Amino acid sequence: MRRIWATAMIFLTSIAVSAGGPAFADPIGGGYYQGHMNGWGMGLIGFGMMILFWGGLAALIVLAIRWIGDQNNGPARRNAMDVLKERLARGEIDPEEFELRRKYLES
Repeated sequence: MRRIWATAMIFLTSIAVSAGGPAFADPIGGGYYQGHMNGWGMGLIGFGMMILFWGGLAALIVLAIRWIGDQNNGPARRNAMDVLKERLARGEIDPEEFELRRKYLES
């Protein structure tokens, strides 16, 4: 069985090499490659894909840097009105003083 298999493989290989020899040996000559991939079509597609790849990579890096920067900012800054409300809630100031300072801040 092995002998038949080996003989068949040698036969098929010899046919493939003899029939396609010029195509593999001389890509510019009259083989398979004649008329294929001439012009700028494939080059422009490759260039466009390269632009998309590097542009996408740059965008991902920028988004990652912004995301990391947002994570490190900590809590948002409080404004004066928030501090005033917290002082009223803690009982540090009475409602009359709160209203007086609120009116001052709003003006």
